[in-house]
Amino acid sequence: MKKFYLLFLALFLSSCTTVSMTGRQQLLLSNESEEAASGAASYQQYLSESKISTDKTNTALVKKVGQKIAAVSGCDYDWEFNLLENDEANAWCLSGGKVAVYTGILPYTQTEAGLATVMSHEIAHAIARHGAERATQAQLMQYGLSLGNLALEKNPNRELIMMGVNVAGNVGVILPYSRKHESEADYMGLLLMAKAGYDPNEAVKFWQRMSQASGGSQGGLSDFLSTHPSDEKRIKDLQSHMSEAMKYYNKQ
Repeated sequence: MKKFYLLFLALFLSSCTTVSMTGRQQLLLSNESEEAASGAASYQQYLSESKISTDKTNTALVKKVGQKIAAVSGCDYDWEFNLLENDEANAWCLSGGKVAVYTGILPYTQTEAGLATVMSHEIAHAIARHGAERATQAQLMQYGLSLGNLALEKNPNRELIMMGVNVAGNVGVILPYSRKHESEADYMGLLLMAKAGYDPNEAVKFWQRMSQASGGSQGGLSDFLSTHPSDEKRIKDLQSHMSEAMKYYNKQ
C-alpha cells in the first residue's frame, strides 16, 4: 500500500499544470496532443451527423468572432468554427479548438459582442483544458472506488457504503468542479472578448437575457446539485470582474 501511495504522489506531482489566465493548479493525466486528436475526431464525427448552416451572414460572423478571439487566446490550436442548424440555445468547444455554435442561441446573442460572449466562454474551456481535467477527476474517482471496493471486500455492507461514497464523490467533488470550470470560463471569456475588442459589458446583458428567458436560476439546493452556477451568481461574478476586463478593452 505504501508503494501505491508513493506512486500516486509521483503521478500527482508530474501531472500538475497551471491554467494560463488564472494561475489555478490542475491535475491532468493526458497530454494536449492526445486531447487535440480526440477533439478533432469527435468534431468531424459530429459535423458529419449535423446540418451545417447555409446562412452565409451568420456563418461569416461566427468565423469572424471566433478568429478574433482565437488570435488573442495565446493558444496555437488548429481552430475551427462552424454554425450548426439546431434549435437548442447552445455552443461548445472541444479540445484543440473545435467550436460549434447552434443557430438556436442567436436570438439571445443578438449582437456581435453578444456572440463574442458565448464563443469566448467556450474557447476559454478549451484553453483551460477543462474537458481533460474532468476526465482526470472521473478517472481518479474510479480508481478510488475500485480500491475502496477491494478494501471492503468482506464487509457485508460494502454495496451500501460504496453507493454512498459514489454519491458523495459526485456531489462533493465532480459537481463543484464543474461549477468552478464554468465560473473560470466566464472570467477568462470576459478577458478574452475584451482583448479581442468587444465590450465586456455585453456579457452581463447576454446573461440577463438568458436568465429572463429561462425564468432565472436563483441559487439554493438546485444549484448545489447543478453543474452550472446560478444565473444570479454568474451575473454578479461578471460584474465583479468588469473593471479588470475594461482595462483590456480600453487598450483597443
